[in-house]
Amino acid sequence: MREYLKFYVNGQWVEPLEMSTVETINPATEAVSGKIALGKEADVDRAVKAAQQAFTSWSQTSKDERLAVLKRILAEYEKRAADLGEAITEEMGAPKALAQGFHVALGNGHLNTAIEVLESFEFEELRGASLIRREPIGVVGMITPWNWPVNQIAVKVFPAIAAGCTVVLKPSQEAHFSAQVLAEVIDAADVPAGVFNLIQGRGSVVGAELSRHPGVDMVSITGSEAAGIEVARNAAETVKRVTQELGGKSALIVLDDEQFADNVAKGVGGMMMNSGQTCSATTRLLVPNARMDEAIAAAKAAAEGVTVGDPSGDFAMGPVVSKSQFNSIQQYIEKGIEEGATLVAGGPGRPDGLDKGWYVKPTVFANATNDMVIAREEIFGPVQVIIGYDSLEHAIEIANDSDFGLAGGVYGADLETCQNVARAMRTGWVSINDGFDFHCPFGGYKKSGNGREWGEFGFEEYLEIKGILGFKPEAAQ
Repeated sequence: MREYLKFYVNGQWVEPLEMSTVETINPATEAVSGKIALGKEADVDRAVKAAQQAFTSWSQTSKDERLAVLKRILAEYEKRAADLGEAITEEMGAPKALAQGFHVALGNGHLNTAIEVLESFEFEELRGASLIRREPIGVVGMITPWNWPVNQIAVKVFPAIAAGCTVVLKPSQEAHFSAQVLAEVIDAADVPAGVFNLIQGRGSVVGAELSRHPGVDMVSITGSEAAGIEVARNAAETVKRVTQELGGKSALIVLDDEQFADNVAKGVGGMMMNSGQTCSATTRLLVPNARMDEAIAAAKAAAEGVTVGDPSGDFAMGPVVSKSQFNSIQQYIEKGIEEGATLVAGGPGRPDGLDKGWYVKPTVFANATNDMVIAREEIFGPVQVIIGYDSLEHAIEIANDSDFGLAGGVYGADLETCQNVARAMRTGWVSINDGFDFHCPFGGYKKSGNGREWGEFGFEEYLEIKGILGFKPEAAQ
């Protein structure tokens, strides 16, 4: 059983100023798996002050100095990859192959990308007589979720450090093990004291204090719509920058071509990864009405082929993260049945043979309409909704008819058609035939948030732009 009863502040492991703990639950077994300390407002204040002090010198370091630190972190990260994967499986139930694979690889990818961006990034640019200078914004408070825990920390922490900022991180209370291991990685890499700080705790306490603390210059949050709104509200009095990566109800448009059945199956299988607990998951599968029966057959076979079980074993899907998440998903499944959508696969309750753990059946609804609750709200579980369209224009209209706009996808053999559909989708990130790129911006339109992460676009979120006029008068001649 794991116990993490210290925070990482100013380069040291320190006890909370007032000890308060909570037990953690393994979602696969429902047994106690550990204990963590819960931070209070005073712990946040101590960490912010350490970050402020460190910012004075860290913000003035050269690119070469920051690159050296990031490369040391990378070396330590690679040493602890297996430990990170084990922590992810234990804390949120990702199957070991997924945790040791894509989960850990995403963190590695964002760290390497931060290094690549920094190596070629120009912080100063002369335009005529004026100098355009990009400077680190300051102390950044970071609030991260449990569903892709290392990915969400890496995509924030490493670009911020590369940009010259200092950080206070509050990871999710339900994904604390991997955050502690990552803090150990940073400590082993001899990152200067105060550049990175970690406080565990509840969002209503630690997250709220980070958001309103006058010493925090920026808050970056990945979480629910409600959490993003609350952070923005708390941050308003100090007029700090807030970037938010929030919910999604993303659409995957499958074109009418010879690859149709395979693409439907691929869409269902991809959406079930990580037990459907992915903000960018394409949970609305849009198919031609004329091929609905074919889509149903392909989706049913794909969903029933997803193996579910102990994440330490050889299964494609583990449990969802918690009892509350399980109950919420069950309510949505019942709602879909009540609304009259066709239940193609899965349904209420646990899969057969699984009486312990928060396991959900891979579930597919078909013949849904876009006004149904299961098509409007983010379920955050392995539940796919198939909606029919009459034309590509109709498909785009359905895709864009959402309060969210985080991600989307297009599957089809005709690349030009896919490109045109992708351009028309009102969402921040669209993948054509599963395209992937660490340097491509990720973030949302509408209620999916604001700001961008990944690559240089995420790097620039941590910078202020300064204009110095008359910097070189002779250039104006």
